Amino acid sequence: MLATNWERLQPRLIESIWETLYMVSLTMLAGGIAGLVVGVLLTTTRRGGILQNGPVYWLLNLLVNIIRPIPFIILIAAIGPVTKAAIGTTVGTEAATFVMAIAATFAVARIVEQNLVAVDPGVIEAARAMGASPARIIWDVLVKEALGPIILGYTFIFIAVIDMSAMAGYIGGGGLGDFAITYGYKTFDWNVTLVATIIIIVMVQLAQGLGNWLSHKVMHR
Repeated sequence: MLATNWERLQPRLIESIWETLYMVSLTMLAGGIAGLVVGVLLTTTRRGGILQNGPVYWLLNLLVNIIRPIPFIILIAAIGPVTKAAIGTTVGTEAATFVMAIAATFAVARIVEQNLVAVDPGVIEAARAMGASPARIIWDVLVKEALGPIILGYTFIFIAVIDMSAMAGYIGGGGLGDFAITYGYKTFDWNVTLVATIIIIVMVQLAQGLGNWLSHKVMHR
């Protein structure tokens, strides 16, 4: 086995790290915000919700149930025409990030919904009795009461998004997954694969540690 030429691979490794951070950050920003909105709507438009609306809830619930279970690698192909219309191409980092944001949106939505519906209904009714507006109930009661578990949910999604970014190489998205496959697996250089894997593990551990810390601070404030 030949020694790994890190002098040649180091620039590409650094570029791959930035590609992964770019895809994950943009996905969490777009998917995190959109997922929060969809999750809040799923909670408030259901029967008995403060914005009860059967057709809206039915449509959103159907979309989440259809898209969320689709494996990411299949989703890339399944929404290719949508990606093409929105981004102008179905390959590259931007195309991969678009698909990742779609997947993250519906995953976040379900996690947000599950945490919001667990909020004590008595607290909501008390806010209603005091004349609080729906917007204030959503932010000051629902979201704030469930904020700790929601942070843990976002941490879980962040780690899942890192996993998705590792598959972005299939459509030329780059990132550490593509680096590990192209310069490690395909060339039988296990050192490259190991280094890329370790970097991903470090990212996950840092994200999990930060999420646990933030959640603990929120729930014990």
